[in-house]
Amino acid sequence: MWLGPEEVLLANALWVTERANPFFLLQRRRGHGKGGGLTGLLVGTLDVVLDSSARVAPYRILHQTQDSQIYWAVACGSSRKEITKHWEWLENNLLQTLAIFDNEEDITTFVKGKIHGIIAEENKNQQPQGEEDPGKFKEAELKMRKQFGMPEVEKLVNYYSCSYWKGRVPRQGWLYLTVNHLCFYSFLLGKEVTLIVQWVDVTQLEKNATLLFPECIKVSTRDSELYFSMFLNINETFKLMEQLANIAMRQLFDNKGFTEDALLPKPSKPLKNISALKRDLDARAKNEWYRATFRLPKDERLDGHTDCTLWTPFNKIHILGQMFVSNNYICFASKAEEACHLIIPLREVTIVEKADSSSVLPSPLSISTKSKMTFLFANLKDRDFLVQRISDFLQKTPSKQSSNNGRGQKKSDHTQEETPELSPSGPLSSSHSSPLDNQLASFCTEKVPTASQGLLKLFGPNCDEILGSRGAKETMKEESWNIHFFE
Repeated sequence: MWLGPEEVLLANALWVTERANPFFLLQRRRGHGKGGGLTGLLVGTLDVVLDSSARVAPYRILHQTQDSQIYWAVACGSSRKEITKHWEWLENNLLQTLAIFDNEEDITTFVKGKIHGIIAEENKNQQPQGEEDPGKFKEAELKMRKQFGMPEVEKLVNYYSCSYWKGRVPRQGWLYLTVNHLCFYSFLLGKEVTLIVQWVDVTQLEKNATLLFPECIKVSTRDSELYFSMFLNINETFKLMEQLANIAMRQLFDNKGFTEDALLPKPSKPLKNISALKRDLDARAKNEWYRATFRLPKDERLDGHTDCTLWTPFNKIHILGQMFVSNNYICFASKAEEACHLIIPLREVTIVEKADSSSVLPSPLSISTKSKMTFLFANLKDRDFLVQRISDFLQKTPSKQSSNNGRGQKKSDHTQEETPELSPSGPLSSSHSSPLDNQLASFCTEKVPTASQGLLKLFGPNCDEILGSRGAKETMKEESWNIHFFE
């Protein structure tokens, strides 16, 4: 493949020149091919430990000029056939043209421009496939496919440097986590270790620390137990392994393949060495946690979250926590576990307004609902952007016209049921259905969400309770509650 010209200061370090002309060199990595010997073992070990690209592309072409000490890598190849094709193209198309130039700087500029043009033409002919992964990650994915014989459809999620414990000897290498497999490769002084484990075969994942295995991850399968240690970030690795194993189990139960989330928003800044698939999985994990924490519908998607405080009138303090905004809900979870959880459906929100800031209450935000409840948030870092996002979601919620129609139906139902005809004996006559039955029928057929009013208002009081001592007690309770809330 053609490369964007990159500087190479030491052209002959660990490389052997096989062909040369006045402007280009074709080189092979030492130890690759026949007769590697001890040098091949050392170079191969270095390539694996340092994650060198030469492990995948052991051939390369360098551009050089006679008086310059700087070389430029213009092409690489995984096989002699591939690199020979590039070499022949350069000899047939550039050698005669370059011989005309008198200035070496002009020669280098022309070669670099020609190579950039070839790469641009190749990228133009390729169909864009969603979000581009970083170049370093593409290189790692190519290594993974070549080393383990994976098909093109197998997607690499992330890769980590670690050690695999074979007996009591650690083997330093690279752990590749794909959608369907856990793979490991190590090559140290001629000793090669290759592992391929399907996620559906994993029975248990454990993170523990012992004297023999310091801070390691134990992967249990039906047939064996594998130990990996010496991670740079063991928590991140273990969390991703758990997520991939859980996804594999769900696919096994649902009989569905893994598909990337097309609705995932693209990042404002390109993320280095993080694939689009890894970002997709991180977003899925956040969405699953959000839905499980607040018990929301399966299709609810988290848009974002921010730190803030919430005024709680029951104990009259500001609770520190996080606000979560999705397409249908505004939720709040306190930092202290189980201290306070709040769920506000956007269909119930009537007013979202910015209150006046003060030293006691910086950047406050007030949210009012149809039930005349007001929630006061404060200490919001980007209040203007948050208000804009909530406004966008409110515009997408069902129109108020349907809710107004529902209210009209409720009012008509109540007017019909307020004067039921009673028989002399007390119970309702058979020619008229009971108000409770009518109320249940209208309540069940309505599409308006439940819990909009109290049960007493919805179903009405019983006549016997109003006249008896029980009715008097209920009236006293209501008065006591009214006095309590008024205070």
